[in-house]
Amino acid sequence: MIRVLLAEDMHMIRAALTALLRLEPDIEVVAEVTRGDEIVPEALRVRPDVAVVDIDLPVVDGITAAATLLERLPSCRVLVLTAMGQPGHVRRALAAGIEAFLVKDAPGDRLADAIRRTASGLRVLDTELVSSAMQYGESPLTPRESTVLKEAARGASAEEIASRLHLSPGTVRNYLTGAITKTGARNKIDAIRIAEDAGWL
Repeated sequence: MIRVLLAEDMHMIRAALTALLRLEPDIEVVAEVTRGDEIVPEALRVRPDVAVVDIDLPVVDGITAAATLLERLPSCRVLVLTAMGQPGHVRRALAAGIEAFLVKDAPGDRLADAIRRTASGLRVLDTELVSSAMQYGESPLTPRESTVLKEAARGASAEEIASRLHLSPGTVRNYLTGAITKTGARNKIDAIRIAEDAGWL
């Protein structure tokens, strides 16, 4: 029996995935979590064979949580669920040692097969997805520019970001301008979109 931890914040999707996996005689969903910061503690508690992790999770993103999980519980393999439009995230995940990916809009029967292959230590890589991921280079953003852009992506104003990071609003605006320039964006919103798609945030 393959023991699975499922990390997905959207209730309907999580319920559908769980229902789908319950039809498989050799797969058991032993835990479900909705936030990235819940993955490692829950995995250490239930000791799954495979963690099926969505990238876009609240509090801690799926890739960061999965990388920590691989360090803390090496016996647990990770299968990342990703959208085709997020090749940069795949690049980040590969760099973190994750070798199994499933595109979210894949047919339902592919999930169980991907879990079985992941559990047996095989790579699960969509060639088109990996090829797209390799088109992105390293992030051109400095750590501070990335932090400021992440805060802006959460909807924080320059004044709020300045307060949180102990900077002046003018310095925050300078970092945002730098991020816009380096990503080749038209404005802050465009810079956030480009950086997120590339997996730089």
